[in-house]
Amino acid sequence: MSKCPFVTMTTTAGVPVADNQNSQTAGARGPVLMQDYQLMEKMAHFNRERVPERVVHAKGAGAFGKFTVTGDISRYTVAKLFGKVGNQCEVFARFSTVAGEQGSADTARDPRGFALKFYTEEGNWDMVGNNTPVFFVRDPLKFSDFIHSQKRHPATGLRDNTMQWDFWSLSPESLHQVTTLFSDRGIPADYRHMNGYSSHTYSLWNANGERYWVKWHFKTLQGIKTLTDAEAAKIASTDLDFHRRDLHDAIARGEFPQWKVQVQIMPEREADTYAINPFDLTKVWPHKDYPPMDVGVLELNRNPQNYFAEVEQAAFEPGNTPPGMGVSPDKMLQARILSYPDAHRYRIGINYAALSVNKPHCPVHTYHRDGQTRFDGNYDGAVNYQPNSFDGPADNAAYKEPPLRVDGDADRYDHRAGNDDYTQAGNLYRLMNADQQAQLIGNLAGALAPVPRFIQIRQIAHFYRADPDYGSRVAAALGVAMAEVSI
Repeated sequence: MSKCPFVTMTTTAGVPVADNQNSQTAGARGPVLMQDYQLMEKMAHFNRERVPERVVHAKGAGAFGKFTVTGDISRYTVAKLFGKVGNQCEVFARFSTVAGEQGSADTARDPRGFALKFYTEEGNWDMVGNNTPVFFVRDPLKFSDFIHSQKRHPATGLRDNTMQWDFWSLSPESLHQVTTLFSDRGIPADYRHMNGYSSHTYSLWNANGERYWVKWHFKTLQGIKTLTDAEAAKIASTDLDFHRRDLHDAIARGEFPQWKVQVQIMPEREADTYAINPFDLTKVWPHKDYPPMDVGVLELNRNPQNYFAEVEQAAFEPGNTPPGMGVSPDKMLQARILSYPDAHRYRIGINYAALSVNKPHCPVHTYHRDGQTRFDGNYDGAVNYQPNSFDGPADNAAYKEPPLRVDGDADRYDHRAGNDDYTQAGNLYRLMNADQQAQLIGNLAGALAPVPRFIQIRQIAHFYRADPDYGSRVAAALGVAMAEVSI
């Protein structure tokens, strides 16, 4: 790729773009403003770039099961599901790779989607997470750019390491996730032997109107198992659907996978003074500050009867939160609240929520009517507006969420200014044993080898800032002298 003269970026209407790095938020921590037409345009366009498979997480597998409450968190939430130990609800889970298309190999080095739909008595609760606790970007304005860098080169139609590392080396906030991805945990052995995380910060609220910030963890009870690059390549040469097959066959044999469900909980006010931004998707909350608490067990015990109807048409929305649960000012989460249902409306139609796999297991009373692929009675002749005088469903203030405190001027805040993108990545490196560090360095060197030297040097500087040993060892593996690296 050769460098070109500077050209001012514009919107599709030709309006010059002043800042393509930061979403417009109320205060530096958010939430994101709906008036940010530039963000809305990027996300809406991004959702419509592929037909008909998902733009991301296209290749996946799913199964049904149950969730059982084992720990009491009723003091934090009024959600009926968590009202007492022993409560249960049905669940649908979908696991997936992120960047690959439908026909790609299951064993690619890639994060894994970990999406769950809990069919609670108060409506669906959708948990849309990954098998890693962090992500590559913290501002949603950069999400489509990130995915483009992981997809295919516009000229060759091929996956391109230069695109990937060019973006990552220019986005230091990605370092924590990059370190995770290229570690020994970068390729799960199968979906049963990996953890899941909400990654995002969500919220809970109780009967007193008190809000708590929460991160969800799903720890595999089968134990962690992973693949090396060589093992993954060998499997891919004979079975592109290895992970999908493994999940289906294990359940068919009666070997039902389980995950221990845990939460980290932070009182609302502590977010103001905590050492890191608790809504930053590139950061974890250290367990010493907020120890995980056991809350339940997730079990998958039933395979889909039809893959297309129940897996391909499954639609998850992070905005689906029953009373007592909610979202947070996490900028990426706020954008996904818009982006996910928008993608579903485009991909599988406006009435996607009424499809069997997505339909709640409790009564539904809305004023949504008509639209493409309306396949039920369309509420017959029931009144279709509100307020009305004909006993139609009405809003109920009893379910009102406590108000969210918002402070700050509307602006495009530089999410990189004053942000420490290196400490947690360095901590992760230092937690690894010698073998894990060696695997990390080898995986990174292999992926960076075909990349132009100036990008290698730029990325090495990030590794070095996280930990001098980390950067020096990658440099040595690539044959780059540290004297060439500007620290």
